[in-house]
Amino acid sequence: MRRLETAIAAEKDETAQAVLLNEYAKIVDRFERGGGYEYENNIRRVAFGLGFSDADFERTLDSFSGGQKTRICLARALLRQPDFLFLDEPTNHLDVGMVEWLEDFLKGYPGGVLIISHDRYFLDKVVGRILELESGKLSAYNGNYSQYLVLKEERLAALTSAYEKQQTFIVKTQEFIDRYRAGVKSKQARGREKRLSRLERIVLPPEVSRFDFFGFNPPTECAERVAELDKATAAYGDKVIFNEISLLVRRGDGVALVGPNGAGKTTLLKLLTGDLEPVAGRVKIGSRVKVGYFSQEHEGLNAKNRILDELNQDFGLSEERSRHYLGAFLFQGDDVYKIIGDLSGGEKARLAMLKLMLTGANFLILDEPTNHLDIPAKEAVEEAIMSFPGTFLAVSHDRYFLDKVANCIVELDNGQLVEYVGNYSYYREKKVTEEKAAAAERAASQPTAAEKKAAQPRQRKQDSERQLKKLEAEIAELEAAITAMEVKLADPAVHANPAESKALADEYALLQAELEGKYEEWMERTGD
Repeated sequence: MRRLETAIAAEKDETAQAVLLNEYAKIVDRFERGGGYEYENNIRRVAFGLGFSDADFERTLDSFSGGQKTRICLARALLRQPDFLFLDEPTNHLDVGMVEWLEDFLKGYPGGVLIISHDRYFLDKVVGRILELESGKLSAYNGNYSQYLVLKEERLAALTSAYEKQQTFIVKTQEFIDRYRAGVKSKQARGREKRLSRLERIVLPPEVSRFDFFGFNPPTECAERVAELDKATAAYGDKVIFNEISLLVRRGDGVALVGPNGAGKTTLLKLLTGDLEPVAGRVKIGSRVKVGYFSQEHEGLNAKNRILDELNQDFGLSEERSRHYLGAFLFQGDDVYKIIGDLSGGEKARLAMLKLMLTGANFLILDEPTNHLDIPAKEAVEEAIMSFPGTFLAVSHDRYFLDKVANCIVELDNGQLVEYVGNYSYYREKKVTEEKAAAAERAASQPTAAEKKAAQPRQRKQDSERQLKKLEAEIAELEAAITAMEVKLADPAVHANPAESKALADEYALLQAELEGKYEEWMERTGD
């Protein structure tokens, strides 16, 4: 477009210029239909939604972290606006605010979307159809994730009932065939045998290996005030993470700590575990409180140990007892001899959760306990946490998990803690209400239409005064320029050069004309 604009301006031949103008019109039309004038706004909208800032636009790609690069790839896919989007775990590396933005984006996306995700809350918000691939078979369910669970249960119940009825029919039919194969009813027996051979057998889906959580060891009773932060300040060097925050965790609480990435959630956990000391304020753990910590980095695992040796060293368990516990977590057969350093993220998470359950802790501190787990494993962790008779505080981006297990949400944002008594859905409802109230308050603080109208004459007067002062300054500049020009024109040496003399005379005439125009404008504004 810019090249054509330059060519059109330079072209003197009308016929050639018309050809260029026609080509230019086509390109402009294609540019407009492709959203060319909005592309920068679209880029900023998607980038900001996925957590980037203005400063990030100036950075080179190699300066971003792995998680940020993943978000950049996601942004690029969204901005291309294909007819069909294929998204593989799109909520990885996104905090809750980014995921909620992505949910709104996808709900309004005009094309088709196929998503692979373990984020059940996200699936509940976005999808209208579930395709389940299990044991080499693809099954379709209309609805979101929660509806899929209900429909799958109903389908399995109906299939099981039909299977049992068919098995009863097969047994009775086979008994008839065996009894009358050589008797007077042999013809009937052969007919039933033929029908039985043509019968399409109902096949139940194979049993899928499930976690068999045996529950946490019974914890000992502890103080009512399990953990307390009193005006605690945390910092790394000169960088303050949060300042003078207070929190009380009571016995029996199920607390979820939420907030954007970088707010200091993991830092707060480290204060409670004693891995970090506050630079001001205090942290107090109640009497008889035994803390069990689940770290997303799994530092409590010895990478050089075999799985079996890990349980033996930490808990003094026999091989038989260790195998019993490990089998409940799907470590079976020779799996128990695997080196921990060679395990996948999900396998390490399973082993770390098993160890936590064996400690007898009565206060669990959980840092992303469902990371790296597939959906059945997540559901099993939820069941285990829900049955835990002690107290826990969890940090998690898994909103479905938080919705099921938490009875109190604590939000850490901008260095402040705010408590919401309820599960995650209640917290989101309250946040939406608060945001609407804040928006209404901002709107109320803005001047009304009548106030704006009343202010217009005063504003116009102020504008007019500013414009008049500007005009008078321009007149003074022109008068000074004309005086300087008259001095030059009075110099005899100038007239010795006809070209220079003509140029100065032309410029003098232009200045005079401009000054006359300014005089007329000044007279109109002053009413003279």
